Amino acid sequence: MDNLERVFAYRFGDIYNLYLAKVERKGKSQQQLDDVLCWLSGHSVESLHEVAESEANLRDFFASVPQLNEHAALITGVVCGVRVEDVEDPLMREIRRMDKVVDELARGKNIERIKRVPKK
Repeated sequence: MDNLERVFAYRFGDIYNLYLAKVERKGKSQQQLDDVLCWLSGHSVESLHEVAESEANLRDFFASVPQLNEHAALITGVVCGVRVEDVEDPLMREIRRMDKVVDELARGKNIERIKRVPKK
């Protein structure tokens, strides 16, 4: 199994729990985490938690998203030394985008900026 396939096989619920621990350490709430993940994926809070409690892996999670947010392509920057917009594999790019919005939340970035809400 190559490195990408190993990452894709990670259970989403385990990743979700790691994200939750990270944002809570930084004084953010589960509600805020759910807000950005639901924005990105199109899941409701209930369906997001259902997936997190299931055995779904990251590949399954992204295959099941109701609708990736139309502004997701605006998520750019570096996560773990990798520029998000330069990731070639489409699934890995979505995973990195998810990592990026969680990192931004943990760092205290304004939710509306995380969501890439266009200026009016």
